[in-house]
Amino acid sequence: MKNAFIHHVYFWLNNPTSTIDRDKLIAGLNKLSAVKTIQQFHIGIPANTNRAVIENTYAVSWLLTFENDADQASYQTDPDHLAFVAECSSLWSKVIVYDSIDAAASI
Repeated sequence: MKNAFIHHVYFWLNNPTSTIDRDKLIAGLNKLSAVKTIQQFHIGIPANTNRAVIENTYAVSWLLTFENDADQASYQTDPDHLAFVAECSSLWSKVIVYDSIDAAASI
């Protein structure tokens, strides 16, 4: 994945204990995974780990790899992404995104 663009999204639900809402969000992400510029994706939930450095208050994580920044930018305006936001945004109370590129690319 050298020079890949990594897009990692964390979702907190309005109803944190609702497995129905969590499952709706996961179903929406699975549908969203059809966007053509996505190289790989991973949908996750917090692991059962407990150390001081671990943030595990989120409900669902969405990890994507793109070939480059342009593909990620295209994803942001893709009709499937816009439909996902319209259909699922009522489920979450907070979203945090971490984008990163290969450190060697910046040297």
